[in-house]
Amino acid sequence: MAQFDHLAEKVLRGFASRTSRRSVFTVLGGFLAGAAALPLLPVARGADGELGSSPSDPSSGQTSPQSSGNPQDPGDPTKCDYWRYCAIDGSLCSCYGGSVNSCPPGTEMSPITWIGTCRNPADQRNYIVSYNDCCGGVAWGRCACQNNQGDRPVVRPQNNNEVTWCFGTKSQSYTCSTAIILGVAIDQK
Repeated sequence: MAQFDHLAEKVLRGFASRTSRRSVFTVLGGFLAGAAALPLLPVARGADGELGSSPSDPSSGQTSPQSSGNPQDPGDPTKCDYWRYCAIDGSLCSCYGGSVNSCPPGTEMSPITWIGTCRNPADQRNYIVSYNDCCGGVAWGRCACQNNQGDRPVVRPQNNNEVTWCFGTKSQSYTCSTAIILGVAIDQK
């Protein structure tokens, strides 16, 4: 081991006597800049449409367009711009085998929720929507939405959507969120 140390010291001292710190930093900076530019190079993405990546494949991370089937409840419950999701922050249960009203199999709905008020474009009325987290499953990060309409600072946790609401359940691991209509909001005049 002493011979290896002696050889390493000799090589490093020779390198140090032939180079300056500036030249080392110049070369190192060039490598870092080149590594940062590497993702910008063109890449063939022809394999994106091959096996296992169809929107109907549950492991693809994509979902097929859906509809509630009710003209009074317009929109696609698997997309963030669905009207009930105006104050949601999290993954949509409709992308995990659940729905806007129910948790996916193997998860449990938290009894503690946050609420929001969303306008239904079909009848132009405001509805009180309860956002319940479903807990106990695996969160894959699909269909993640961050809509902060009416969000409040964390000093008012009952009005903040950044909190994981998996309290009162067997598991506190977050999976997804539902959007359950509680009723029609009273218009203020």
